[in-house]
Amino acid sequence: MTDQTNVFLITGFLGSGKTTFLNRIIHDFPRDKKLMILMNEFGELDVDGTLVQDEDIDLLEISKGSIFCVCVKTDFIKGLQRIAKEIQPDVLLIESTGVANPTDLKRDLTLPFFNNRFNLTEQFCVIDAAHFEEEYEVFSSVEKQIASSTVFIINKVDVATAEQVQQVKDLVARHHPAPVFYETSYADFPFQEFFFKGQESPAQAEGKTLDRYLTSQELEAAIERMLADPNREITPPDRLLSAIYSWKGGKLEEFKSLVGRLPKALVRSKGFVSADGITIYLFSWVMGRWTLEEAPLPPDRIHLLNRVVFIGPPEVMPQLTAISGQVPAFSPESQRDPMEGRV
Repeated sequence: MTDQTNVFLITGFLGSGKTTFLNRIIHDFPRDKKLMILMNEFGELDVDGTLVQDEDIDLLEISKGSIFCVCVKTDFIKGLQRIAKEIQPDVLLIESTGVANPTDLKRDLTLPFFNNRFNLTEQFCVIDAAHFEEEYEVFSSVEKQIASSTVFIINKVDVATAEQVQQVKDLVARHHPAPVFYETSYADFPFQEFFFKGQESPAQAEGKTLDRYLTSQELEAAIERMLADPNREITPPDRLLSAIYSWKGGKLEEFKSLVGRLPKALVRSKGFVSADGITIYLFSWVMGRWTLEEAPLPPDRIHLLNRVVFIGPPEVMPQLTAISGQVPAFSPESQRDPMEGRV
């Protein structure tokens, strides 16, 4: 085991290509080094974790809210404690939810009870080139992600115009003094350039240590003090709720018809669906744009089949309820406000 873990944060708005980017990193990662992945989902279903293409990777999934807000900050800090104390990888990749505010990440990683285990090496922001301007104008989290990132992957340039790509650069430059840009398709990015750079980050140099790890009771108390700190940004930048609905199957055309009725204000939706129980499709919706593509579903994730998560502002939830009343095959399972728990 190494004495220090290099941490890379992957952020970016919902549907920008973060999981595709993550899989490319996994594919190129040196096999003689230990890799750990922490995936954060805003909704209650662990759909993105299913899409990670390596069964041998250490994977920790945290759902039901952003790891950087009060809703699941406790789970995040406890997860980091376990990684620092027990797993101790060479590299930790954190894929945050697309509506996260990662401003406090450096402070989190340098908490004294982590004993300088973590070195924040780079913060990547993955951007959907064709739709970034709309996302930037609507969601405060996008601005927060830009301001805290260092490297910007302008993704999906194959379906964007040169003017849209330039607009992305101009908007990012408003919030960042020296942005580094990479233009990509399908998140094809030379991540090897960033492996094991061997440089100490300013945050790491300022870190304090306890020279031991906290007991469970001490950790709980430390987290309570941290959440009470008025200087921390732990309130979600955007007011969003999540809900899970089940689809009882039928013809695929029936599901497509259902998708056509979804509220236009719906921000994100995803899930695995099947009409015959044999051919499985991954449904993905981002701000009115959607795809339905064949995708494998491992046996240990079969509980995800025909269950779809929806993320949107509060006014969307009654609209989904109304649709379920009109479509018998579409029924609600749960609804969650990350700031209040299940409702």
